[in-house]
Amino acid sequence: MSKKVVCFGEMLWDCFPDYEIPGGAPMNVALHLCQLGLAVQMISRIGIDEHGEKLLDFTALFDLDPTCIQEDETHPTGKVKVDNKDPENIKYDIVSPSAWDYIALTNEALKAVKASDAFIFGSLSVRNHESWETLYHLLHEPVLKIFDINLRAPYYDFEQIEIILGYTDILKINEDELVIVADYFDIDLPEKASHFEKSKLVCAYLTEHFPISMVCVTLGSKGALIYQEGKIISHPGYKVKVEDTVGSGDAFLSGLIKTYLEGKKTEEVLDFACAMGAFVATKKGGTPRYKNEDILTIKGASE
Repeated sequence: MSKKVVCFGEMLWDCFPDYEIPGGAPMNVALHLCQLGLAVQMISRIGIDEHGEKLLDFTALFDLDPTCIQEDETHPTGKVKVDNKDPENIKYDIVSPSAWDYIALTNEALKAVKASDAFIFGSLSVRNHESWETLYHLLHEPVLKIFDINLRAPYYDFEQIEIILGYTDILKINEDELVIVADYFDIDLPEKASHFEKSKLVCAYLTEHFPISMVCVTLGSKGALIYQEGKIISHPGYKVKVEDTVGSGDAFLSGLIKTYLEGKKTEEVLDFACAMGAFVATKKGGTPRYKNEDILTIKGASE
């Protein structure tokens, strides 16, 4: 039987200078997990408008369960204005307010999380009080909780983040976010320390002060690492020709979730996650279509 996963947060349109594509980190993760064969539900909110209708049509192509996608009569479907002049350093302007700022607590959402094997969420989706209250309630359900911290200035509040960390089992964070977290918690990072050493210091602090059992740090072109039980396992990543990096981190997380829920060894979890992130970086947009065997070919192609 397929593992059941629930993703919470933003569904939106990434608006590039000359085109628009569906996006939002939680939705990207959900659609990747659908392609990887998991049973996925998305708790989000869209406007009753053309962009919302098109999002529903798009997610239906992936067989995403729409039961927990709410419709908003007042607020529009979310948009992000994307500056992709530098494909290695994409910049985002997240339009506010958007329908996903007003995700309500519903019986359908509660039922979905209660029945899930994993519940995934980020920090951007709770920039507004209503969505924050809904997530906070859902965090109390006794399921595996995976926090993709996803710090998007100025839309994060460390008082909220501390609360969320208090319910987190697995944390995914990138190297830039690692520095921001270290600064907030006053963790001393030696200037000449390697990314490996800095990661270990921050991960050790987080697992000591919060109920986090695993921290995964993505390092862009340098790969990624997992900190678990005081030890670090690292992966150099797969070298590929980058089309754009939109959604690569989301693909990475979906690969991690799939293999973790399958009970794979940590080395295998990290390897598949890196292959997923690399594969999506070779394609345009955050949710290209593929089959499992396409991900495996990335290893041979990068050698």
